[in-house]
Amino acid sequence: MHGKKTNKAAKKRFRVTATGKIKRTKAGKNHILTKKTAKRKNDLAKAGYVHEADEGRVQRLLGIK
Repeated sequence: MHGKKTNKAAKKRFRVTATGKIKRTKAGKNHILTKKTAKRKNDLAKAGYVHEADEGRVQRLLGIK
């Protein structure tokens, strides 16, 4: 009997917190940074959470469900 395989791309992008939420990094902090304000760049550096509507999809990729 084989278990579920984790999607390796998803494994590198998401982390599951102790409460079960899924943490993600925000997009938009890799290039074209000169025109973005310091406040905006600091905000993009902080972690975001996967929306509850998408949680099931991400959990399936991570092999949770």
